[in-house]
Amino acid sequence: MNLSKDEMDELKAKIRHVPDFPKKGILFYDITTLLRDREGFRTAIDAMSRPYQGGAIDMVVGIESRGFILGAAVADRLGAGFTLVRKPGKLPSSTLRETYALEYGTDTLEMHDDAIERNQRVLIVDDLLATGGTARATTDLVRRLGGDVQGLAFLIELVALNGRARLEREPVYSVLQY
Repeated sequence: MNLSKDEMDELKAKIRHVPDFPKKGILFYDITTLLRDREGFRTAIDAMSRPYQGGAIDMVVGIESRGFILGAAVADRLGAGFTLVRKPGKLPSSTLRETYALEYGTDTLEMHDDAIERNQRVLIVDDLLATGGTARATTDLVRRLGGDVQGLAFLIELVALNGRARLEREPVYSVLQY
């Protein structure tokens, strides 16, 4: 069950828009203003969790860094475990790495090599779907560990950036679209 237009508008009103951050020409959607609002935060987590209710998710993977906040709350709602994907050198144990292309260059993500058990049903969570590179790399990491990706859930999707194209054939759900 999706949010009504009024509920979506209420959530959108709680997200601060910061022009020219982190660089000129970028409009940053700052969710810290939503997170500090108890009703808004609850509504957002309910909306992100709702499609996956019913015990079909074993593990939620949160993508650095706002995906940690949202993913942990979604995992709690679903009665699932939680694990993380981070930038290189931030995890203390043995990891797998996935490098992915950016517009100019590459970036890399890491995940503990024991974070996912074979055939675990996994939901990947992040705050934002933009170009899809981070989500694609995370999906690939989960699959390399033997996880069964059940879906990817985002609070915000920037539709014009066409991140879903990199996630073709993946079940993608976003609460808010801009």
